[in-house]
Amino acid sequence: MVKFNPRINDEAALASEILSKGGVVAFPTETVMGLGVSFNDRKAYDKLNKVKERPEDKPYTLMVKNVEEISKYAIIDEATQRVINAFMPGSITILVRVKKGSVPAYVTHNTDVIGIRVPTNIEARILLNMASEPLLVPSANKSGSKPALNSDEVKQVFGQEIDFVMTGKAKGEVPSTIVDLTKETPKVVRPGPIPEEEIIKVWNS
Repeated sequence: MVKFNPRINDEAALASEILSKGGVVAFPTETVMGLGVSFNDRKAYDKLNKVKERPEDKPYTLMVKNVEEISKYAIIDEATQRVINAFMPGSITILVRVKKGSVPAYVTHNTDVIGIRVPTNIEARILLNMASEPLLVPSANKSGSKPALNSDEVKQVFGQEIDFVMTGKAKGEVPSTIVDLTKETPKVVRPGPIPEEEIIKVWNS
C-alpha cells in the first residue's frame, strides 16, 4: 500500500494530469531521476525522443505500478517469475517477450521484446498509481550524458523543454540493472545495483 504524503500526492496528481494530456514529466526513482510519458501516446513518445536527443532505434523501459501488472504486457515463464519475485519491485529492468497486442509497435521498435520495471520509491509509486496508464521511462538526461540525481539538476538540464518536475532526489547514483531474460541464461546488458550472478542463481533455483 502506498503511504499518503500531501506534497507528493499533490505533485503526483498534477503530473498525472499532465501525462494524460501528452506531457513529459520528471520524477525521482530509487536509482536516478526519470522522465516519463504515457506508454500509448505516440506524440508524447516523439516529444520524449526530442528532449532526450535520443537515437530512434533505442527503446524505452515500460514502468508499471506493481508486479501483478507485468503479466498484462509480457509472457512470463516460471524462471522469469522467480526473478520477479526475488528482485521486483527494485533496481532492475527485465527484458522479456511482449504479449502480442498489449503495447504499440513503436514501444518495442517492432520487436517481440520489452523492458519492464517496477520502482520502489514513494514518488514513483504514487505517480504510477495515479496515472491512467503505465509510463515509458528513461533516465533524466540528454543522450550520452550523466543522469540527473535530483529535481534541481533536471531543471538545469531541460529547463522549459519538459512540462513538470516532481520535487525530490533519486535514492541511488546509477540506473537499474538491465537483464535479458529471453535466452536460456540471463544476461546483464547494463550493469547496475543487482549483479548478474545473483540473478542467474535465482533463475536456476
